[in-house]
Amino acid sequence: MLNLRYRPFWLAASAVLVLGVVWGRLQTALGGEVPQGFDKVEHFGTDLFLAVWCTGLIARKRWWLVAATLLLLGAAMEAGQYIMQAGRTADAYDMAANTAGIAAGLLLAALLTGGWAQRIESWLR
Repeated sequence: MLNLRYRPFWLAASAVLVLGVVWGRLQTALGGEVPQGFDKVEHFGTDLFLAVWCTGLIARKRWWLVAATLLLLGAAMEAGQYIMQAGRTADAYDMAANTAGIAAGLLLAALLTGGWAQRIESWLR
């Protein structure tokens, strides 16, 4: 992790964010039918956001861990949907959208947003 003054806040916010994503991908109580293919946009956007978020907190030399962890999280969510058999279905195309979102997030971070948390903290001083 980067040297951050508000590290406990960033860690807590990250935990809430990841738990929210896990809940959102596994819950079956809310939501209904979505237009064909729109869930892939949701997967892409969520994983892009997670990649940008994490690359703001992690040193660039460890971004490969961000990618690996997010890929494992996506695979675990698909496995969880398959195991639950509660109205959610595992889908290889969801995993493809996750992977594309992670790649796009890493590219965006490399070009523009990487280390954003340090910049925010510098504004707060």
